[in-house]
Amino acid sequence: MKGAVHKRTTCRACKNTKLTKVLSLGPTPLANAFLTKEMLDKEEMFYPLDVYFCQNCHFLQLGHVVRPEILFKNYVYVSSTSPVFVEHFHDFAHDLIQRFDLDQKSLVVDIGSNDGILLKPLKEHNLRTLGIEPAQNIAARANKDGIKTIAKFFTTALARSIGKAYGQASVVTANNVFAHIDNLDEVIEGTKILLKKNGVFVVEAPYLVDFLTKNYFDLVYHEHLSYLSVKPLQTLFHRFDMEIFDVQKVPVHGGSIRVFVKGKGAAYKQTARLSHFLKLEKRMRLDRVETYFTYADKVRINKTKLIALLTKLKHQGKSIAGYGAPAKGNTLLNYFGIGTDYINYIIDDSPYKQGLYSPGKHIPVVASAMLAKQKPDYLLLLAWNFAKPIMEKLQDYQHQGGKFIVPVPRPKTV
Repeated sequence: MKGAVHKRTTCRACKNTKLTKVLSLGPTPLANAFLTKEMLDKEEMFYPLDVYFCQNCHFLQLGHVVRPEILFKNYVYVSSTSPVFVEHFHDFAHDLIQRFDLDQKSLVVDIGSNDGILLKPLKEHNLRTLGIEPAQNIAARANKDGIKTIAKFFTTALARSIGKAYGQASVVTANNVFAHIDNLDEVIEGTKILLKKNGVFVVEAPYLVDFLTKNYFDLVYHEHLSYLSVKPLQTLFHRFDMEIFDVQKVPVHGGSIRVFVKGKGAAYKQTARLSHFLKLEKRMRLDRVETYFTYADKVRINKTKLIALLTKLKHQGKSIAGYGAPAKGNTLLNYFGIGTDYINYIIDDSPYKQGLYSPGKHIPVVASAMLAKQKPDYLLLLAWNFAKPIMEKLQDYQHQGGKFIVPVPRPKTV
């Protein structure tokens, strides 16, 4: 598809050209581009999946950008299908209300709001809420559920129109979307336009430290353009006269950070936690390219060990199915070369994915009822970040002799 992908030549955060490739996962299909049965015989698009390190500001990022209209216009990931996420964002909403004294007059705008998972509990407290969600199918669902959602990409022009229609926002949030955006300048400019003088921009995303220490390579896919740490984000926000004043660690996605940003005139003081994270990143040598070359070696070792384990089990006549069909699972399946020769099917609770086939490897996605019909000897937990709740949920399967394979950070059977 002409114009579907382009190669960046400058850093997304600082605009420098000193970019070094540190990890290549090869040509890969889009991680959420599940296929219908009718699509299996048609040509499937694959795009480069290479990670680059900025030698200037130390920002880690993908080098190739797939056009966002291709990625997000018709999206299959719906946040509220995960009870863990529902609880997480309920707690987040409560924290925002308490910390920033939000009331019925306060406007909270969520960029990349999905089905309104954060805005629902805020609206229950009678706050004014507005979602920005470019996936038209999911925005329609949110609107149907009573969460006002604009089905567009967030831009400075949209920020101005929102300001005119709704007034300025007390809080703007970007949860698991900031790392998906190529033109971060546009988003930050738009956020500045939208925020009150004492307003706060809150970004939540997987943390680079966990990505490295826990070997979470499968968080690399075309939607995830950036792999975030605090120091490069400081560089990015300083370009717009904005400052990070606090950072919190949260457990979702195997370890994420919640970054609180203000305009330079706002009253919030920098917390001790910010200093803690900056020291941690220095200690972890996130500013050294060698750190990422070492990481790439660990990924290759993980691949070798998991394939060896699956091959051994298949030679023993064991049956294996996947559990969970998240985007990260498709990175793992495609880079490791795991298809229906190893996995019979993938179980997923989302009705949006059931009846479809995984991108690249074309493994059928089925409902959990399949477990009773064709109980596999092993379940490969592709949604490894939910390993504990999945295993608790499937205790009956385990009591009947079923076992789990947790592939990351290193393969193990449970």
